[in-house]
Amino acid sequence: MANPPKPEKSAFWNRRQFLKLGIAGTGVTLAGITTQHILPLLSSSLNAQAAINAIELDPMNALRDFDYGILKEENGRKIREFQIKAINSKLQLNQAVSLISWNYNGRVPGPTLRATAGERVRIIFDNEGGHSHSMHFHGIHPAEADGVKPVRHGKTTVYEFDAQPFGVHLYHCHIAPVTRHISKGLYGMFIIDPPEGRPPADEIVLVMGGYDTNNDGKNELYAFNGLPNYYKSHPIPIQQNQLVRLYILNIIEFDPAATFHIHANFFQVYPTGMTVKPWQETDVITMGTSERHILEFSYPFPGKYMFHPHQDAIAESGCMGFFEVLPQT
Repeated sequence: MANPPKPEKSAFWNRRQFLKLGIAGTGVTLAGITTQHILPLLSSSLNAQAAINAIELDPMNALRDFDYGILKEENGRKIREFQIKAINSKLQLNQAVSLISWNYNGRVPGPTLRATAGERVRIIFDNEGGHSHSMHFHGIHPAEADGVKPVRHGKTTVYEFDAQPFGVHLYHCHIAPVTRHISKGLYGMFIIDPPEGRPPADEIVLVMGGYDTNNDGKNELYAFNGLPNYYKSHPIPIQQNQLVRLYILNIIEFDPAATFHIHANFFQVYPTGMTVKPWQETDVITMGTSERHILEFSYPFPGKYMFHPHQDAIAESGCMGFFEVLPQT
């Protein structure tokens, strides 16, 4: 990916340069901060700076990359174990804008974790992110596994629970301010399959996220699977007449809702993925923050077909892509 252009010495020393230097990623703003917060934030930011590495996201790989963990057996019961680490990474969003992301396993979104309903799940969470973080899972579990207690930098904790109910869920950091921790990249999808499974399909994941690049409480850029406009220039290949099972999640902070729309087709909707039969058929669906569904469809004709939110401002700021429907051979 190309490096951002070098700034002029005067006029271009702006928020873009602060993003490049990582100041916006430390949790320190330049105005409106009280003295009682300055020293803890600066101390935390110094820890975070020591671990920052540049990463290059691969949204094409993220589409079909499911993390099933490692199966172990303890006391006669199978445990599905996952290793997750919170780190800080410089993320190049486009040729002009970069930011310091807070993320899980060097990815935005984090890995798509997958288990089967009823399995025992164990998540070993290692926090090397400089700030206190956590992992809160949507679903049903005991209070001690709820992930709302801060895990300090350099510490490790274990979340363990039975995977239930089946459906499309998510995980995210739950440390205040939650909007900041999520908007900087600490989120991912958590799929729990029904015990009987689902019919064969081409399964793909799209996670809608937003980026507040100047810390003003508004998103300047949006993306599917981490990088703005990636699928606009790299269409998603699917086969003509192939059933596609799309796991869709809206985790855009600062915007109350976002829609998802596909061109020239309709999809079957499985709300929150918690049904084995569709509830409706439509070509656009509205989701609040953290809302998610399974959408199933197939394209009868080859060609390129656009998908995007139907809020044009969100679509035009990076949340835009194409399906490339390949003809049957």
